[in-house]
Amino acid sequence: MKNVVNKVVLSGFAGSDAEVKVLAGNQKLARVNLAVNEHYRTTAGEEMKKTQWFSLLFWNANADLAELQVKRGARLTIEGRLQTGSYEAKDGSKRYTTEVVVTELTLKEAEAVN
Repeated sequence: MKNVVNKVVLSGFAGSDAEVKVLAGNQKLARVNLAVNEHYRTTAGEEMKKTQWFSLLFWNANADLAELQVKRGARLTIEGRLQTGSYEAKDGSKRYTTEVVVTELTLKEAEAVN
């Protein structure tokens, strides 16, 4: 199984400034939610837009970069890998998470809206 790949490429807009924490062992973690818009037409020809939200994690040097450069509304293209997890909610139910651990970040100039 040499050809197994866990790779994600997304391009969208930051929903907020990077939220940064310093953890035990002096590790730095930045979190950002990324909005990715999908445009499509219904069978009736109506144009629609659907927004998908993705949770991004930036570690250490990438967290430093995100802290300095990722601001609300910034257009980002990222590469990373999916990471899943679970936790117990306050009501005792089990919740599942899927996040993108970012390995590459590219900021793009916002396009003019007419």
